[in-house]
Amino acid sequence: MSNTESSVSEQHEIRLEKLQELRELDANPYPYEFDVTHKSQYILEHPELIKQDEQDPGEVERVSVAGRIMTRRIMGKSTFFNLQDSTGEIQVYIRRNDVGEENYNTIFKKLSDIGDIVGVKGYVFKTGTGETTVYAEEFQLLSKTLRPIPVPKEVETEDGETKVYDAFTNKEQRYRQRYLDLIVNPEVREVFQQRTEMVQAMRNFMNDKGYMEVETPILQPIYGGASAEPFVTHHNALDMKLYLRIANELYLKRLIVGGYDGVYEFSKDFRNEGLSRFHNPEFTQVELYVAYKDYNWMMDFVEAMVEHVAKALHGSTKVTAGDHEIDFQRPWPRIPMFEAIEKETGKDLYGKDLEALKKAAGDLNIELEESFGKGKIIDEIFGEHVEPKLIQPTFITDYPIEMSPLAKKHREKEGLVERFECICNGKEIANAFSELNDPVDQRERFEEQARLRADGDEEAMALDEDFLQALEYGMPPSAGLGIGIDRLAMIMTNSDSIRDVLFFPQMKPEK
Repeated sequence: MSNTESSVSEQHEIRLEKLQELRELDANPYPYEFDVTHKSQYILEHPELIKQDEQDPGEVERVSVAGRIMTRRIMGKSTFFNLQDSTGEIQVYIRRNDVGEENYNTIFKKLSDIGDIVGVKGYVFKTGTGETTVYAEEFQLLSKTLRPIPVPKEVETEDGETKVYDAFTNKEQRYRQRYLDLIVNPEVREVFQQRTEMVQAMRNFMNDKGYMEVETPILQPIYGGASAEPFVTHHNALDMKLYLRIANELYLKRLIVGGYDGVYEFSKDFRNEGLSRFHNPEFTQVELYVAYKDYNWMMDFVEAMVEHVAKALHGSTKVTAGDHEIDFQRPWPRIPMFEAIEKETGKDLYGKDLEALKKAAGDLNIELEESFGKGKIIDEIFGEHVEPKLIQPTFITDYPIEMSPLAKKHREKEGLVERFECICNGKEIANAFSELNDPVDQRERFEEQARLRADGDEEAMALDEDFLQALEYGMPPSAGLGIGIDRLAMIMTNSDSIRDVLFFPQMKPEK
């Protein structure tokens, strides 16, 4: 056992003893409720709550706050402590003469610890140093903690430098114990607040256009809508295999067939793939489908919505992401995929057969698997030599048909489809098509995917007869879009890893 583990174990035992003492005093360490009237941030932002010198305490407005004890400065018969709630921290002043000897000396001083959740009722005043403080007239323990929280301590060295001890900075532990991360690293809460605001801004933008938010199945008898390996489960009552969805595209298209002009869904999707700072097997995306539109219209829509999101979060179209300043102001560059590849590699791959593509990949030191078809090879070359260099938001358009079995054939360019991806900060954040609504063409594409699967491509799409039947009833020309919420949140919150914008990312089991 390490020294840290030993220390935690000892403190755990001490706190269990304190808990037992509280029970013996009939002081309920876990009461049922507490009436909170004010949050710390509100108090700090409203100086009219502060008692003026000439005011009688009996006449001032009372406040009731609750939260964790984060620091304590005990001075005999009185104490200053910092109370942290969901909006921040505020100082509290508590005296024995006001809250009673047992409440102060026994429950507060002796049996309470940093990290305990407490409630305070009183009024607001300013200390001699000018700090807004709650004067406690009543005190109540609301939750006795049994484990110490890692509260950072700043110590000034002999050289005049400041050293920080007990900071909760270990990335892996922060991801595993997100609850502690949120308690002791307030900036983390701000990241998730911004993520929520980002999603709400997108939802409001689509609602204002008249599009309807819907829900589609997570458990699906046939997975589809993307090229990925699924998670497999089993339904006992029906005795059938089911898949966690890899995308919700085919169900949303069914709703367009059903007569809706615009539907969207913020969906949890699941792909049985590796972990990285850009990949989590469970992730969130928003998919939108709009009837009578095409991918050109959808590019305009994406520009407008993401620009709106940046302004809603930052008051500007400019966002800092790592070492880059990204500007989401419209319009964004639009570059055909093969032009982008030729610019970066000097190789014109348009119209080339499989052998020519394999040779080009070899020249560019791209490792290929035997199962790779033309689309996979082109995707590997693009991902290695082009995508990482696209920092400002850029639309890459007009993909090869082999890469896009659900997109409509290009109206002018042979062998391509009307598809775009938005690349930003070196990674794809959005994918969209002029949607394929020809059921005969769609069947042929699915059959080609089946051939790829037979050749060993485990991510090739499955043939979905029910979806093909839906198309045979007629789907209007439509534009479809998917935006990765996690990746967009990484950029909007200046986060380095997808795990920084997920409350509970997938982790390897601890040994």
